[in-house]
Amino acid sequence: MPNLANAKKALRQSEKRAARNKLVKEEISSLRRHFKVALKNKNAEEAQKLAKDLQKKLDKAVTKNVFKKNTVSRLKSRMAGAIQKIGA
Repeated sequence: MPNLANAKKALRQSEKRAARNKLVKEEISSLRRHFKVALKNKNAEEAQKLAKDLQKKLDKAVTKNVFKKNTVSRLKSRMAGAIQKIGA
């Protein structure tokens, strides 16, 4: 447990940020699961809609420093390739 006031505040801030980041990551992973199901079912329309939503969430996560830029870039690239594969 921190002793100094600024260390205590830093700990509180860290816990709040971690909780917020966890929510964002869970939401993104949920969208990714739905996207994979849509791909598996060859549902191009739904996959495109989910990909659009997912890209928005990923871009927002980069601006909030939840994910690194290259990680999001890689995920978006793989999504685009997967959509092309099913012929959307």
